[in-house]
Amino acid sequence: MADSTAYKANTNTTEGSVCTNKADCKTPLSQAQAFAYLRVSRPITLSRYLTGPKPPNSPPPRRILNNYGDRARVIAATYARFYLEIEEHGNIKKKGRYYWMALGAFASKTVACTIDAWQSTAGRAMSRPYLPNIIDPDFVRRHLALGNFWLFQDIAPFHWYYSRYPEHFDKCVPSRGCKDLHKQVIDNLERMEQGAEVLPQINYLAATPSVIKGFKYVKKIEQETNPDDRAAFQLEHLKQIAVHEQKEILQPLMYENKAFKSWVQIQREGKEMIKDTMLNPLLPDIELVFTHACKTDKNELKSIPPPGTKLEDYDSRMKWILNAANTFHDLMRKEKNLMESELKTMAGWHNSND
Repeated sequence: MADSTAYKANTNTTEGSVCTNKADCKTPLSQAQAFAYLRVSRPITLSRYLTGPKPPNSPPPRRILNNYGDRARVIAATYARFYLEIEEHGNIKKKGRYYWMALGAFASKTVACTIDAWQSTAGRAMSRPYLPNIIDPDFVRRHLALGNFWLFQDIAPFHWYYSRYPEHFDKCVPSRGCKDLHKQVIDNLERMEQGAEVLPQINYLAATPSVIKGFKYVKKIEQETNPDDRAAFQLEHLKQIAVHEQKEILQPLMYENKAFKSWVQIQREGKEMIKDTMLNPLLPDIELVFTHACKTDKNELKSIPPPGTKLEDYDSRMKWILNAANTFHDLMRKEKNLMESELKTMAGWHNSND
């Protein structure tokens, strides 16, 4: 992406003269959005893509990572880097303020594991009387990747902006939405991963009351010195961001899609039918594992949906998400060294290529 924020001016010999470039919210918001694009894209270096005249000093064209599993791991790595304060403009002295990002790293890693699981690509899902067509399992992979990708495009820029421009975060972020970005950035968003169709569904990446409230807790976390009070603020921050990402992004984008909703129902009903049989491995387990690996035998390091959970139903799903948040919170307090070691491992995935 070319730098649309560059400003040029002629110099003169008048002592003390000043040339002012007044920036509005559009410029830093566009920079934040560009960060999210750049992280999940790579330069196209093949010569056949670089033929023809090019503007001087123009960067090479880029493409979004198209291996869904690799991309989800890059996203997991970026979340981990934000939490660990080793991402752009991070501040190690403030580690812990981006608490949701740590949970988000484990969640995106879980998406990568699900996408790469053999069950996600093998065979065809059973048809049901209420389904007019057989579901293509590759649709499931694509839709998981779609939700993961657009959640990243939504939530990462908020955090990058707060790290880079905390002094005017409160002024600019409430007006965020892709319509308030520079045209080049908007054009890029609309070309990404069904962007023209997706963006209206997620309100053009606009700030919501939940995410704004979540960042108010970030400030409280930064200022609080009492460990117990700080931990309480961290949990509240996490829950507010979780509401935002589940209700405002994933619910309309994934769970209200009729085909994906039907697949979730089939997976739940099928798992119940074949449990305790040799067919059980045919359908993947739904669990959130708090390690960099896909599986663990340690029950204390994972969260499983309570019986009766309907993932497609927001209220039902949120009961599990909040339970998982509490499990994560307990681990971060009791096994912090272990959890941060896992996050450091995932943080190293941020430069992955297809």
